[in-house]
Amino acid sequence: MRTQFSNDRLTIEVGDHDHVQGPASAPVTLVEYGDYQCPYCGQAYPIVKRLQSEMGDKLRFVFRNFPLTQVHEHAEHAAEAAEAAAAQGKFWEMHDALYENQKNLSDDHIVQLASKVGIDAKQVTDALGAHTYRQKVREDFIGGVHSGVNGTPSFFINGVRHDESYDYETLRAAILAKAK
Repeated sequence: MRTQFSNDRLTIEVGDHDHVQGPASAPVTLVEYGDYQCPYCGQAYPIVKRLQSEMGDKLRFVFRNFPLTQVHEHAEHAAEAAEAAAAQGKFWEMHDALYENQKNLSDDHIVQLASKVGIDAKQVTDALGAHTYRQKVREDFIGGVHSGVNGTPSFFINGVRHDESYDYETLRAAILAKAK
């Protein structure tokens, strides 16, 4: 894992530590630093899903945690719960459930979501209580800070920060420009 400071480039290369959908051979890698409680991330969620559906194997999507704990009281636990789900092989199911239910991310509701997606709820409860995955969430966050992330969602396309709008048309055009 290579780390360097930057204002417009991804400083932590995509690797085994990441949550990835799509092949490494895809011509475009889209990295999102997101917060499960952020309403803007909630707006970006279906846009990313649509782009993934349309582009198929031409797009690799990576999600990294960037909980804005000063603004969103449940963001840290939501991120830790997603990491607990990852330990049970269900990261993407929990990721989707958190975004699709982001208006209610109390600990009790997070545990209910875990059960609904087939995750051992007691393990999630224990992990939240012990902050088992806090360090992984923090590593994602620090990597984002080093890459110049200062809000969510923040996107990087093939390692370069996307500073334009993340509406469907704008994000799609930027991704397609890199796919050539």
